[in-house]
Amino acid sequence: MTTVDKPAAVTDVESDCVTDADLARDTAELALAELVCPPHERRDAAANRQHVLETATRLFAERGVEAVTMDEIARAAGVGKGTLYRRYADKAQLCLALMDACFHTFQEEATAELLRPDRPSSAIDRLQLFLDRLIDWVEEHTAWLGVIAGQLAGARRGGAQCSPIYHWLHNVVARLLAQARASGEVRVDDPVYVADVVLAAVNVDLYVYQRRDRGYSPDQIRARLHGLVDALRACPVAG
Repeated sequence: MTTVDKPAAVTDVESDCVTDADLARDTAELALAELVCPPHERRDAAANRQHVLETATRLFAERGVEAVTMDEIARAAGVGKGTLYRRYADKAQLCLALMDACFHTFQEEATAELLRPDRPSSAIDRLQLFLDRLIDWVEEHTAWLGVIAGQLAGARRGGAQCSPIYHWLHNVVARLLAQARASGEVRVDDPVYVADVVLAAVNVDLYVYQRRDRGYSPDQIRARLHGLVDALRACPVAG
């Protein structure tokens, strides 16, 4: 019989010893800001960076993220294009910097919900709560996420799945699936693969298509995703 080797990353996530501490550790380890600015910078450099970010935020609010170019941001901020591009290689990196604070807020709130004392005992129920919060966040930040995803996809296929945002989301979903498998809640052979499939349902490009062209509301998308996850249960939910 032919066997298929799994990626090295599968081993840790699929362990039946996955604990809530792993979720908290994943949150603590991710620092998006480190991707877009050096950990130590001069005071004047930090001030210039903040001015650029404030300028970009204003232009995005006035005209929309997609309509504003990097050259326009540089001109409005009063910095050279070379200076801007040395700091941010493209608009996706700039958006990533602007999303740093809001994504960390999402992380902290989602993790706190997953770890609260009165949380559901079912790992699948906790996964549903996490996906509900994720759908709300994607709905709120669709334009920003679209720019980031578009730039990463242009760089290489699968680029969006190599981003730190996706890495963290995937770890949370895969760990919850591993917990559910360990307790006998679900029939899942490979939590890492299934986590990719679940997250594909909230990929920003698909989400925009379903909202705009399919006409689904966020609540309808949420309900369909709940049904998809419920189908993984070893004992389907009644009613």
